[in-house]
Amino acid sequence: MIRIVAAIFPVLLLAACSQQPVTSVDRSVAAPRATPAQPSGPGYYTVKRGDTLYRIALENGQDHRDIASWNNIANPSAIKEGQVLRVAPPAAAEPAGDAAVVSKPIAVGAIVESRSLDQPAGNVATAVAAPSGSLKREPKVGKEPYSDEAYARLNRVGGEPAKPAELKPESKPEAALAAPAASASPDDVPWMWPTSAKLSAPYSDAGNKGLDFAGKAGDPVLAAGDGKVVYAGSGLRGFGELVIVKHNATYLSAYAHNRKILVKEGQQVSRGQKIAEMGNTDADSVKLHFEIRKQGKPVDPAQYLPKR
Repeated sequence: MIRIVAAIFPVLLLAACSQQPVTSVDRSVAAPRATPAQPSGPGYYTVKRGDTLYRIALENGQDHRDIASWNNIANPSAIKEGQVLRVAPPAAAEPAGDAAVVSKPIAVGAIVESRSLDQPAGNVATAVAAPSGSLKREPKVGKEPYSDEAYARLNRVGGEPAKPAELKPESKPEAALAAPAASASPDDVPWMWPTSAKLSAPYSDAGNKGLDFAGKAGDPVLAAGDGKVVYAGSGLRGFGELVIVKHNATYLSAYAHNRKILVKEGQQVSRGQKIAEMGNTDADSVKLHFEIRKQGKPVDPAQYLPKR
């Protein structure tokens, strides 16, 4: 009996162990998901607290509608702190790829040697095939019929042979020799003063980023150069009713604190055209604050405007 129990016990033990669930362990570790790199560098701007799309456009010398288009922004007021915006045209913001190098075979004209039938073997005229297919030959020595005068001319008593006629260099026009006149940059603007009012505050790197003019309410504000209105409104704090004109890819001009704006965004304006009336919006007195910005950065307008 004891032997039977001893024989059955190992079998029951093995059966019980075989019914235990087997736990599988997944030792694979999920790799962390890579965060896409944010674009940065020239042509991009990271939004800071208090920024507006209009101010970002002004600081970068662009039309706010272009920046909205480049970044697929439907609502200009929907930008968020930390958001990276493209502030330059796509072609300018992205570095150009390596230019493909195209090799072209160099055509070498065949050299044809021909001998004149009426010259000795030592005088050989070489003809070179030009790219166009025409043949260019060396000039042949002119021949003169025999005469006593010609013989004497070639054999002078002094033994000095006649000198060939001197070849004068081809004359060149004076215009080709003169240095080319310096041409104006295509981005230069023929500036004019935006108002006849008296200057009340000059430009300052540390403070005033433009010129201030003291005048009367309603005095005309004139476009300082030809261009397109890229902003007209009061969305930039500190400027009041503001007009911004883009003259080219380099220069903007800004006209602030107007009481009335007479132009619309997208409108083309001419140099000297009345675009607003002087006022005191967002200012402590009636004045015009005028700025010139080169690639979005303020510069001293006095260095560009003509002398009064």
